[in-house]
This record gives sequence, structure tokens and C-alpha cells, in this order.
Amino acid sequence: MALHFELVTPAKLVRSEDVHMVVVPGTEGEFGVLEGHAPFMSTVADGALKVYRAEGAMPEEIRITGGFAEVGEKGLTVLAEHVEG
Repeated sequence: MALHFELVTPAKLVRSEDVHMVVVPGTEGEFGVLEGHAPFMSTVADGALKVYRAEGAMPEEIRITGGFAEVGEKGLTVLAEHVEG
């Protein structure tokens, strides 16, 4: 099973893909999201999203600045103020 992940800034959709897991730098600490995670929302701290494309794979790191994360029926959406690169 795959988690649908979207990374969005106010200007554009940066990523939309199915992945194994994403680790988000929440303001209360990092949290991991897999397919089937309970719905919730969190503020996001400046830091690196870690995107695992497959189980056991090395993560791709994407530097982000602030924002919000929402886990819902459709997967994980991260609205970041800014995405580096």
C-alpha cells in the first residue's frame, strides 16, 4: 500500500506522488506518516521532510520553511511557506 503525498507552497504544487512514508518536522517534534494514518493536522517547523519512496529505502530530504501538515482520507498534504531547491 502507498501513501499519497503532496507538497504545496502558496505559489505552486511542488510534489504529488505515492510513497511509502514521510517524516515531517512538526513543531512538537518529528512524526512519521504511513498509509492509513489517523486524520490530524499539525503545524510544521523549519527543517527537512524525509520522503521514503519504498520500505527500507534511504530517504530523500526536502528542506522546508514553516507551514501546516494535514493527514486525511486522501493522504498527507504539506503546505509549506517555502521549499528549497
